[in-house]
Amino acid sequence: MTQWSTQPGRQMLEGSIRNFFAEALFPLTALVMAAFLTRRLGPDGYGLLVLAVTLIVWIEWSLNSVFSRATIKYVGETKDWQAIGVATANLQLMVGTGAMVIVWVAAVPLSRVLNEPDVARYLCLLSLDIPIFSLVQAHRHILTGIGAFGPCAAVSAGRSVARLVLTVLLVEVGLSIDGAILGTIGASVVEFTIARRAVQPALFRRVFIAEWPLWDYAFPLFFSAVSVNCLVRLDLFALKALGGTAVQAGLYGAAQNLALLPGLVGTAVLPFLLSTLSRVLSTGDAPLGKELGRNAMRVALYLLPVAAVVAGASEEIVVFFFGELFDLSAPILAILITGSVAVLVMTVAITILIAIGNPRVALALTAPLVPIALVGHLIAIPRWGASGAATVTTLLGTAGAVAAVWTVYRLWDLAPPAGTLWRSLVIAALIFGFSLVWPVVGILILAKLLVAGVLIVLAYLALGEFSAEEMALGRNLLKQRIIPA
Repeated sequence: MTQWSTQPGRQMLEGSIRNFFAEALFPLTALVMAAFLTRRLGPDGYGLLVLAVTLIVWIEWSLNSVFSRATIKYVGETKDWQAIGVATANLQLMVGTGAMVIVWVAAVPLSRVLNEPDVARYLCLLSLDIPIFSLVQAHRHILTGIGAFGPCAAVSAGRSVARLVLTVLLVEVGLSIDGAILGTIGASVVEFTIARRAVQPALFRRVFIAEWPLWDYAFPLFFSAVSVNCLVRLDLFALKALGGTAVQAGLYGAAQNLALLPGLVGTAVLPFLLSTLSRVLSTGDAPLGKELGRNAMRVALYLLPVAAVVAGASEEIVVFFFGELFDLSAPILAILITGSVAVLVMTVAITILIAIGNPRVALALTAPLVPIALVGHLIAIPRWGASGAATVTTLLGTAGAVAAVWTVYRLWDLAPPAGTLWRSLVIAALIFGFSLVWPVVGILILAKLLVAGVLIVLAYLALGEFSAEEMALGRNLLKQRIIPA
């Protein structure tokens, strides 16, 4: 019997699928929005926007990591989430507000480091999003912990659609970069409104930091998440600080935006993996927990052929979405998409370590990545520019993935399925060759990507990747309309 067919496994699969299709709106709307903004703002204006957005997003997700995994784990293990929910929501609001004030103070010095004075104003404006974002994430953690996967998907879908609509409208009326920033803030307001309809922890309560019960988990997880976020975002700032222009930042940022898919899968799957594993392990069912963790690793490995397609067709993809002015983003994308898959594998392994009670091990694995990345960028960027920055990020992501997977194996005797690994590598090599030998132009790239996707699925089927029970479960999920129309 496949563990997907057990109740916890099925719940995790259904929640992941629902959230995946909701989160899938984000890269789709983000690509449309990026195509719109690159043409409206040009490489230099888009570069300034990317610098501001990347820094604020890094702050938001780093602060969120103080509470996210620990809250999901605690809520998933308890029957009464109210106490932790109220404390989490109010503490995240407090911390987010403090971070906003710090950004206001540091905006001018940061803009000087980046040699872009206009970035200061954009940072101050965009920082208004931090406390709203923090509140939304607190609600999402509670929903994920209690297994309310449907509302989580609604929150994600609402944000994606609102951000695209608001950004296009505000930029079109002449607000330019400010309009794009206001569209992001407005989307967070919409997201918060949807989240409050699903769950309502009391707000504006006086909560002391000592009242939150999971600091032993929070601090190592915070620094671990900050390290991973630094690894995937340091390259852009290092490139700019080491003499890069706003145009180069725009080209690099465009490539980062196109390397979104592995992060999408992580956003869709990892919270539900942590929540489900925590609930399963709290009942003492370690074999089921191991099978759920192994299946999560399988999902991450399925992204290897997808990355191969994107790498092989990187120039066609970049030109189609962003135009000829961004064709130099293609080699950066080809490198970064591989690194994104490696980082996903690493974060899956780290999530498993957290679920089995080893947050400090997760920190030990990720903390060295940042200083090594910094040294690597100092060496690589002056010599090889943007490609050097992307290569450093990808190599360190791969090293981190290997180390994290090996650690899970040593501590819990759990490893990715060998069959899935070799099938994924073989299919990735074949589909990369397919992507190279079929050159296309313009909108035909969409047909090429669709054909490649079908070929990947057929290859997995032909190589016997999925059991009969798994295929039957997939058909049942489709019949039950778990995948939204």
